[in-house]
Amino acid sequence: MKKPYLLALAGIILIIILFSFGSTVDKNRPVAPPSKVIADFNILNAVDSSKKLLNPVQISNLQKLEDSLNHTSGAGKIAFYSKLAAFWKDSARSFFPYAYYLIEEAKLENSENKLTFAAHLMLDNLRMQQDEEKAQWLTNQSVDLFNKALALNPSNDDLRVGLGSAYIYGAGRAGNPEATMQGIKELMEVAQRDSNNLQAQLVLGVGGMISGQFDKARDRFLKIVNKDPNNLEAIAYLADTYATMGQKDEAIKWYNISKKLANNSHYSKEVDERIKQLK
Repeated sequence: MKKPYLLALAGIILIIILFSFGSTVDKNRPVAPPSKVIADFNILNAVDSSKKLLNPVQISNLQKLEDSLNHTSGAGKIAFYSKLAAFWKDSARSFFPYAYYLIEEAKLENSENKLTFAAHLMLDNLRMQQDEEKAQWLTNQSVDLFNKALALNPSNDDLRVGLGSAYIYGAGRAGNPEATMQGIKELMEVAQRDSNNLQAQLVLGVGGMISGQFDKARDRFLKIVNKDPNNLEAIAYLADTYATMGQKDEAIKWYNISKKLANNSHYSKEVDERIKQLK
């Protein structure tokens, strides 16, 4: 069985739509085998490493915020976690320290809105992340945050879709079949209640690609495209699915449609290379 072009073009789409911190995606990186043990990503070490890149003014400002945090207890820490997150996002422009303090703030505040925002930010970065250790950390964080938000609002389908997506784009993409099945379970709970939930259908399609059920993946992507002809992500996945199934003409057709919708020179270059490989 041929391996899918797993998330490659959709990764390009995410660069176009979601990118904000300057990482790059290696679309040729292989999916990790299920048996591979991935080392833990130490977020505190990552924060310390990022500090070494700061200029003197930034170091001084950061030290003041850290001192204030260390001299504050309980819910009072929320404000300083927020200020530290803002520092790493706006001044230092370093994603993982920003993520760390944002998560700490969200967990301490424990509001649905803050947990949901942090969970989706981790998921968005996870979908673009090719470093295995970082991807595993992002998976764990997004799953935890979505679960905490669901504990506050169990009937929120968007949160359930987010949780399922975290499993699939995280450990599932890395080759863990149990995670893929857990993600599909969460998503099916939503899709069975609302078959028109296109985001649930999209990620179920991705789960089908990962698990080798390409015919089911194709059908889900086609369902989305029929309802939303301008859904670039679904169209890119559909083209990848046809390519994996050996249906070259259909793949090329949908790749060309995606090029027109994206209207992006970098994306077009990647698609042209994919079409060239098919021919």
